[in-house]
Amino acid sequence: MKFKLIIAMVADDITEKVVEHAREMGATGATVIKSARGEGLRPAKTFFGLTLEGQVDVILFIVEQHLSRAILEGISKCGALSETSGAGVAFQVDIEDAVGLSSQLNAIKEEIEDQI
Repeated sequence: MKFKLIIAMVADDITEKVVEHAREMGATGATVIKSARGEGLRPAKTFFGLTLEGQVDVILFIVEQHLSRAILEGISKCGALSETSGAGVAFQVDIEDAVGLSSQLNAIKEEIEDQI
């Protein structure tokens, strides 16, 4: 079984919605890193040194490779990443090797079996 890592950086107010949508599409779990800060084409606005823009969360999904593209597109649609400037970004990378998943492989296989 091969896996991909999907990394999504989204506004903290839509994190739960994105995680829930990815689970519905076959992601079996996620790791959320709270309160990151991103900067796009234009620097963040400040007021007396305080950033006025909201925090972003970094969400990590390890997903089976056959499901990865559909989940990535679902994340984009759910978070309106392509339609809204500054909404966030998501991308996927190949996982060469991983440890710590062996106890979960059977559960992952059963959960995604009908989707691949």
